[in-house]
Amino acid sequence: MTRTAERAAERTAERPGDRIFSALSRGSGIALLVIMAAIAVFLAIRAAIAISRDEGNFLTTFEWDANADPPVFGIAVLLFGTVVSSVIAMAIAVPVATGIALFISHYAPRRVAATFSYLVDLLAAVPSIIYGLWGALYLVPRMGGLYDWLDQFFGWTGIFAYDGTPARSLMTVGILLAIMILPIITSVTREVFRQTPKSNQEAALALGATRWEVIRMTVLPFSRSGIISASMLGLGRALGETMAVATVLSPSFLINASLLESGGATFAQNIASQFKEAGSMGRDALIASGLVLFLLTLLVNGAARLIIARRKEYSGTAA
Repeated sequence: MTRTAERAAERTAERPGDRIFSALSRGSGIALLVIMAAIAVFLAIRAAIAISRDEGNFLTTFEWDANADPPVFGIAVLLFGTVVSSVIAMAIAVPVATGIALFISHYAPRRVAATFSYLVDLLAAVPSIIYGLWGALYLVPRMGGLYDWLDQFFGWTGIFAYDGTPARSLMTVGILLAIMILPIITSVTREVFRQTPKSNQEAALALGATRWEVIRMTVLPFSRSGIISASMLGLGRALGETMAVATVLSPSFLINASLLESGGATFAQNIASQFKEAGSMGRDALIASGLVLFLLTLLVNGAARLIIARRKEYSGTAA
């Protein structure tokens, strides 16, 4: 019997349960694409209506007055605030989360590791509004000392200049977002580290490698794609976080040279604060800003997939 005939016989002998599961899986994938397309079409239609009536430049205007007649609004401040606060959060959270994950998976005794794992998972379940209240009532009043130190040693750069105003700034938002996304990145990275083949680690140890050399030569290379994926999950939450940012940030449509000065705005925070008082035109304008956030999220995730795919040994396609 030829190879083709054998495959045909296998398909014929396929059990009904397999065919049903295959159809459900395929249908689920198609449904996901349809939902994404429906969201994109809805956002695009409403955004086109708003942008066509906008008297300002949608990309460069430093103002948001969508309820005026004529409406004037733009996303320059929103895009800057969203990207900057997310970059700060990632710069803080990714190294710390990687270190915690390594400690849990390779350094801590079993009981200590189990306790830390439980605490990390528990932090991931805390609602964002709780983080926001904690940030507004506890974190903001205690950031003055750090800001004074940054101003003293790095204020000459302009980025860390501080004028003594309340610490409701993009830097505070970035630190709060880092705390919020830390459990997600840690949990995923921890599980990825645990999947490193034991044979590779034991071979490195047999050659005389220290524990850090084992991690550097076997664990980190094997887990690099997983770390990138975990970071993208955290970045997705940072980009779209609403209530915590709205609670901590002092909103203003200005781009400050210093990250420590009060003011700024993000897409999600602006939508949450403006939606209640927005008219029909105002809602369309907010939906237009939501479309930009939607595209930004897709762009970030697409870039992450390209980074992984460029290295076959990390994407799992190596021979």
